[in-house]
Amino acid sequence: MQSSILVIGLGRFGMAAARELEQIGHQVLAIDRTESIVNEIAPDVTHAVQLDASDEAALRSVGAGEFEYAIVAISGETEASIFATMALKNLGVANVIAKAATNLHGMILERVGADRVVYPEREMGTRVAHSLGIPAVIDYLDVAPRFGIVKVHPPASFVGRSLKELDLPGRLQISPIALRRGSEVTFNPHRDMILAVGDELILMGADGSLEKIDG
Repeated sequence: MQSSILVIGLGRFGMAAARELEQIGHQVLAIDRTESIVNEIAPDVTHAVQLDASDEAALRSVGAGEFEYAIVAISGETEASIFATMALKNLGVANVIAKAATNLHGMILERVGADRVVYPEREMGTRVAHSLGIPAVIDYLDVAPRFGIVKVHPPASFVGRSLKELDLPGRLQISPIALRRGSEVTFNPHRDMILAVGDELILMGADGSLEKIDG
C-alpha cells in the first residue's frame, strides 16, 4: 500500500531510506538544509525541498502535517533532530521514526514524541558481530539474546541435498523459514526441496546452532 513519507536529513542513512522508499512505491518528500544534497536526490524521489526542518513554520509551509509517516534522519546535530521531531508531532504526524546516536539522545527523542527510535550504527554493529561465526552469511537479524534469523548461501555440504535429508530441526534445532532462488521466494520450504548453488536460505535458531550449519 502506498504511503506518503517525509524523510528529513539526507546523510547516508536518510538518502538510502528515501531512495528505497520511493523505489518500493511510496510518495517521498526529502528535506535537507543543504541545497546541493537536495539537488542530488531530487531525481530519485517524488519531491525534494531545501529547508530547516527544526523550524515548525517551515515544515508547515510544505504540508508536513499531512504526511502519514516521517523519518528524522538528521546526522550529527542532536538539537536539530529533537526540534524536528517535536515539530512533526505538533503538526500531527502520527508516525515519527527518529534516528539516535546515543542512549541519551534516544531517550530525549522518545520524551518529545518519537514513536520509534532507531540506532543504525549500533544495529549494524550487532548484526556484523553476530554473523562473524556463521558460514556463508549474507545477513543476520537479532531476535533475542543469542537467538537470531540468518540469511546464508547453502554451504557446499548442503548443495544437492534435500531439507529432509539435512534434517536441520532435528540435528541442530534450526528452522528453515524461507528459501530464495533467483527472483522467487518460497516460505516454509517443503522438506523435499533440494538446495542448489546460488540459493539463499533463511534460517532461525540459536546463535550457537547457526554457527554449525556447515556440518
